[in-house]
Amino acid sequence: MTGKTVTRADLCEAVYQKVGLSRTESAQLVELVLKEITDCLAEGETVKLSSFGSFVVRSKGERVGRNPKTGQEVPIAPRRVMVFKPSNILKAQINGHDTAGLKD
Repeated sequence: MTGKTVTRADLCEAVYQKVGLSRTESAQLVELVLKEITDCLAEGETVKLSSFGSFVVRSKGERVGRNPKTGQEVPIAPRRVMVFKPSNILKAQINGHDTAGLKD
């Protein structure tokens, strides 16, 4: 079940093919969109893309972990993590179901 990995270059090429911008403009557009998403997430904002899903930043508290090699307990510092929650429409498309009548 391994598929092709879509890269920035692939996204730029898709914009070039489907929108009709030049390759340079397509690359700039893709970079601008990714930068905006990244900047919003860095500020702690939720990014919701309709019919696709939401990127959410969550804070995790400090906890005690364990080194699997030695078994020694190690403190894990508090940190922020990004979580992606797919929309119901995206879930249905991935599973090959009809998306008619589904809400975001």
